[in-house]
Amino acid sequence: MTEPLLTVEGLTVGYRVRGQLRRTVDDVSFTVPDGAAVALVGESGSGKSTIANVLLRLAAPNAVVESGEVRYRGEPLLTLGARRLRALRGNEIAYVPQDPANSLNPVRTVGAQLAETLYATGTTDEAPAARVVELLDAVGIPHPAEVARKYPHQLSGGMLQRAILASAIAAGPKLLVADEPTSALDVTVQRRVLDLIGRLRTDLGLGVLLITHDLALARERCDHLVVLEHGRVREAGVAGTVLTNPRSDYTRRLLADVPALNADKFRGGGVTAAARQASADPAVPAIELDGVTKVFARPGGGSGFAALDNVALTVERGSTHAIVGESGSGKTTIARLVLGLDRPTSGRVLIDGTPLDPGDDRALRAARRTLQLVYQNPFVSLDPGYTAARAVAEPLLRHGIGTRASRAARARELLHLVGLADRTHDALPARLSGGQRQRVAIARALALEPEVLVLDEPTSALDVTVQARILELIVELQRELGSTYVLISHDLGVVRQIADHITVLRRGVVVESGPAARVFTDPADDYTRDLVESVPGWALAHEREPARL
Repeated sequence: MTEPLLTVEGLTVGYRVRGQLRRTVDDVSFTVPDGAAVALVGESGSGKSTIANVLLRLAAPNAVVESGEVRYRGEPLLTLGARRLRALRGNEIAYVPQDPANSLNPVRTVGAQLAETLYATGTTDEAPAARVVELLDAVGIPHPAEVARKYPHQLSGGMLQRAILASAIAAGPKLLVADEPTSALDVTVQRRVLDLIGRLRTDLGLGVLLITHDLALARERCDHLVVLEHGRVREAGVAGTVLTNPRSDYTRRLLADVPALNADKFRGGGVTAAARQASADPAVPAIELDGVTKVFARPGGGSGFAALDNVALTVERGSTHAIVGESGSGKTTIARLVLGLDRPTSGRVLIDGTPLDPGDDRALRAARRTLQLVYQNPFVSLDPGYTAARAVAEPLLRHGIGTRASRAARARELLHLVGLADRTHDALPARLSGGQRQRVAIARALALEPEVLVLDEPTSALDVTVQARILELIVELQRELGSTYVLISHDLGVVRQIADHITVLRRGVVVESGPAARVFTDPADDYTRDLVESVPGWALAHEREPARL
């Protein structure tokens, strides 16, 4: 009987920490047949990346393989000598990391780094320039000769991921291990990268091991799934069977939390009557942008770059208004203008009907009591030396509100409001999970009782189950407090679940705006339609045949 391309059998792995062995992978078995796409699916801490690192022999020095085998075409990878391992890695087994920006040398051109890969794998002669251009062209990069001369910081995230793929396929490998290869990309770029992997799989006969927390993506793109929880296999089998008829409660919970497959999960209820009555004049929009243009100067002079061009939008009080679009569309520029962190080149930004002037420090300070921001990455936005309670109390201290005792009491009250138990209140950010840190960030944003929260990709760095809990919290707080949300997001699955209105931006121009239900079901613009149809799970939810890896 022919051995599968990759066999993992009874793998058990732990990490030695302070003399204790902490097990993270427990008796895991699966195979990747020739030319098949298999997904390892699970939350953070489920052991997905540990398995990938062990089979690539890239695990941390304190990792201990307690038992089990990993075989490539019958050859045991865990006991291979260094020379044979080097011959396999890159030549027959390729790796695509999660963050391409951290995988490329910032001071060397993309072409030079690709040439280095060709030399290392022994797949080129003394003049690799032509092969470099050929590889960049093969992964769909326009003007490949020009891109080869550029540095990583000069390329978009999607282009960087394509360059990494070009490096990975340089030697014609048979197995591609892709660790969350699209988690940091916009949905349209994500679709194009996944389509590219699918095409390479067909053209080169690649087997693919995809590591992801995105169940919709795995269901749509892979042949087989392995669902992991706390290092154990909870379910495995053909993708369609596992996810249409899941046997384990854990898989069912994961499916229930996937935004693209549960569009109406948070619908109904709305803002409570008491919250609406407590809010300001409902006839006056919470936020209004009137003909806003923002032009940034280019280095070295010349004509500026228009990040926003004559943008007009209105955010109704007590609603969630989502601003969506690809990277570079102007979403973050709008957030900065609304928060008074930047001044428009022309046009007006109105808060509660009053023009916002970033040059008026007193007025800006007053406005910021009604406007607060929840950052994308709470680990960066929270001071690592502040406990959760101190971080929440800080805005009250900065604005001279209350006494030390009243601020401390209010901080703990807000932490309870966002669902954090007493034991977390005195913990530093490093001791909290990603979901807990984001709850602290939301509590801090609520400390000054703002009318408007700007939510900048508030769940993009979280697993689907943690993401679902944060979205539930956001929706419930809005119902109780009557808050107005401006949601900045590239995740249209999340947007569809909680947004009332959507504004779609493309290169700084509004291409479409309207009620969320209408924009999703009957988009007026082709660009919007492309965004909607790029959401992982959209094809399955609409009973269309998805593209496969």
